[in-house]
Amino acid sequence: MLGKKSMLAMVVGATIAMSGAVQATTLKLSHNMDTSFPVHKAMKFMAERAKELSGGDLKIRIYPNGQLGSQRESLELIQNGALDMAKSNAAELEAFAKAYGAFNLPYLFDDQDHYYRALESDIGKQILQSSEANGFVGITYYDAGARSFYAKKAINSPADIKGMKVRVQPSPTAVEMIKLLGGHPTPLAFGELYTALQQGVVDAAENNLPSMTMNRHSEVTKFFSMDEHTMIPDVLVISAKVWKELPEHERNALSQAAAESMQEMRKLWAESEIAERESAEKQGVEFVTVDKVPFQQAVAPMYDTLKQEDPELYQLVDGLRNL
Repeated sequence: MLGKKSMLAMVVGATIAMSGAVQATTLKLSHNMDTSFPVHKAMKFMAERAKELSGGDLKIRIYPNGQLGSQRESLELIQNGALDMAKSNAAELEAFAKAYGAFNLPYLFDDQDHYYRALESDIGKQILQSSEANGFVGITYYDAGARSFYAKKAINSPADIKGMKVRVQPSPTAVEMIKLLGGHPTPLAFGELYTALQQGVVDAAENNLPSMTMNRHSEVTKFFSMDEHTMIPDVLVISAKVWKELPEHERNALSQAAAESMQEMRKLWAESEIAERESAEKQGVEFVTVDKVPFQQAVAPMYDTLKQEDPELYQLVDGLRNL
């Protein structure tokens, strides 16, 4: 089996392949999910549509399962010119462009419809362009569901989180949220989470339902508390240099294919959530409906602090809240 370095060596190089007078473009896309995940299927759909819409001139080769590195490593490869595209998420991207941090505020959206309006809004499009100075731009969002808490005990209120070690993404916003809820935030690589939950290194985690079940976390945690504290989208990004150098018809084809794949992802995600809830229930997972108000009250200082310390970012957040 090829190692990560060997695989990377195969993809580093020019993305434009010349054959006589005929020019074909092949873009390399990295992500860290299994091919069974909805987001991989959405990106495969996008690649097929881009090829079709460009008349075969634009091809996208997808490298799943973290073959080329973690999400962060893939972003760094894009910055270094060694990779064309990657799937990341707004929490990870906050470290590269602060505008993405707007999505990370807890209890930002009223419901799923509000969330979808935000992704398609002018503010959403503005956020996608905010990382251009860092070497890449976003071309679409993918639904990644609502993140909720899951643990070995039911979490009904912030009082239940007090003192718990909660695995979070390496996001300053996520860390602060857990602190305000009374827990101990524990940044940890996602691949290490099953063992950490099993061995008690952490007491709880927060993610969407398919991530819980498809990574077998439902084997070691039996309570899924549906507080839906964040709806953080995945983001498909492309090298800013590569984007600018694409022929216009290929750029238009990719834009349309990406937009269509966003809608395809919504359908795939909805189907996945239904199937994974059934799977979780068969494994004995209990779904807990919670009163969100005490949680919202506990994290309210985050909005007050943001307004004082970063009025520019607060303006984006406030705009998203009021769509």
